[in-house]
Amino acid sequence: MREPTKAEVLKSVEVAREELEKIPLPNMKGHLSGFMTFVREQGVVGLAVGLVLGTQVKTLVDQIVASFLNPLLGLILPGGGTLAQKTFSLTLFGKTADFGYGAFIAVLISFLAVAAVVYFIVKGLRLDKIDKKKA
Repeated sequence: MREPTKAEVLKSVEVAREELEKIPLPNMKGHLSGFMTFVREQGVVGLAVGLVLGTQVKTLVDQIVASFLNPLLGLILPGGGTLAQKTFSLTLFGKTADFGYGAFIAVLISFLAVAAVVYFIVKGLRLDKIDKKKA
């Protein structure tokens, strides 16, 4: 089999280019503007910002609960340790189970604190008035 000449290769490339030009390409500008309209109408940017800030608020509140509230409540409640370490044991039919009620209460306090912080930020900054009502 012989190698194609430079002219034959160039002719093949030209034919391939002409065939590719015949293929209709999607209107990317139309797709991009449709995407941007979706982002604007659905409030996706606000949702993303809220998600990031909410995550950070949760981290902050969790740390406040772990660093301050758990040890304080641990001092107030009977027994030793922090709130998260509080347990009670229950024996039934000769088997014993330990229930970590302190860890549950600590997570509940954290949840309620995050909910309160988010609520007061939304109300305090009047962010609830900004959201467009869907028709």
